[in-house]
Amino acid sequence: QVQLVESGGGMVQAGGSLRLSCAASGRAFSRYHMGWFRQAPGKEREFVAAISWSDGSTHYADSVKGRFTISRDNAKNTVYLQMDSLKPEDTAVYYCAASNRPALTLGSAGYWGQGTQVTVSS
Repeated sequence: QVQLVESGGGMVQAGGSLRLSCAASGRAFSRYHMGWFRQAPGKEREFVAAISWSDGSTHYADSVKGRFTISRDNAKNTVYLQMDSLKPEDTAVYYCAASNRPALTLGSAGYWGQGTQVTVSS
């Protein structure tokens, strides 16, 4: 089993930055993909970013490309999401997720963090 613990959420003005962390515990992650989803009130949960634990390859939603950066620290089993140039539309609950499938999607994610609130004011 895998446990995911998130931190780093908060409130920030538009144009500001936040860094989210997701610490994973449990079995090895060498074949996993990890990343982030978000869900705003009244909206569906959507993909944000993902990273392969094995080779470090990344994928981003079009809405965050150029502003968000996902990275991982293998020694700490931790994934980060650096969020820059934040916009009010980025306001959502952000969830860390992990998949032991070839890709990370809503359908393939088998493990979820508790969620952390990110609020961006105008």
